Amino acid sequence: MTELPPDLDVATLSDRLLAMLDVAGVMVSLKAVDGTQPGAALRYRWANAAWLGFLGRDAAQVVGQEDMQVLPAADAAAVQAADRRALEARAVAVEQHRFERSGQRLDIQTWRSELSGPTGERLLLTIWRLDPKAALEVRLDQALQQIERQQLLLDRLREDTAGDRPDALFRRDHFEATLQREAALSQREGREFALVLLAVDRLPEIQQRLGDAAVSRLGETLQGLMRANTRAMDALSQLGPERFAILFSGIGLATAHARVEQLRRACAAEVLVQDGQSYGFEISAGVASFPHSAKRLDDLSAAAIRALNEARHRGGNLVLPASISLAESRLAMGKPAASP
Repeated sequence: MTELPPDLDVATLSDRLLAMLDVAGVMVSLKAVDGTQPGAALRYRWANAAWLGFLGRDAAQVVGQEDMQVLPAADAAAVQAADRRALEARAVAVEQHRFERSGQRLDIQTWRSELSGPTGERLLLTIWRLDPKAALEVRLDQALQQIERQQLLLDRLREDTAGDRPDALFRRDHFEATLQREAALSQREGREFALVLLAVDRLPEIQQRLGDAAVSRLGETLQGLMRANTRAMDALSQLGPERFAILFSGIGLATAHARVEQLRRACAAEVLVQDGQSYGFEISAGVASFPHSAKRLDDLSAAAIRALNEARHRGGNLVLPASISLAESRLAMGKPAASP
């Protein structure tokens, strides 16, 4: 081992080294041997922020405690056994630990070395480093979870198809024809329906960063989520590369808004995987309803577009209802408008 220069301030070096390890996210702990008997307990004297963060505790909850009090029992038993082996070895001891956290397997490599305290007490310094393979395992687990979610969406799609629901989104012309029929029926019977226009936020950025295949995967996922959050009687359409529409039959503005908000949350929580890279996406939407937002179909579409544009103007990942015209709502339902 290379000797340190005799004029070096070791205390300053130690402080700087510990600070650098904190910045690098390297976990460090120091334990004291409680007594001189074989099998004596080891209690934490100090731990850096990275190790405290891994434990999910603050210093007051760790210092003075044994591993059994801060780690799951199985993990604590393995750590204590490795600590004793390091004390017996009286040299730098290298060990490998595998922990389970939130369903993820985390491989951690450790280096342990015994130190002597200022009063002669035995101390054990441990450096904990998350194995680089763990990051890869996390990404693989994300991919597996994504496959499972996709399978659930496919199962739901098959159920809808079996119930005579179209297996593809309506073409634009078919959707517009369906919308016209719904409007005529609603005007005749005086019932509500809702039109939703939604857009994928920042789609060009995703395309530029990850390519066309990622955009295609996103579109397929969004279509599946749209189906999962609508009914068989509702009509769905893709109007362009990043624009989609939903016709909610027989429901009003508040109910439609709640269902699209549920869809927005589902999109924001989705994790996609393309060529080993995980990514997500968000949507914005404008919701308009007959007769509360407008009494004519053109005006209804314009109201939904205005609400969508406002949602995107506010930064996206937002569902906004169109403004409600009380006068138009009363006229559409065959009631006289209130006097100004």
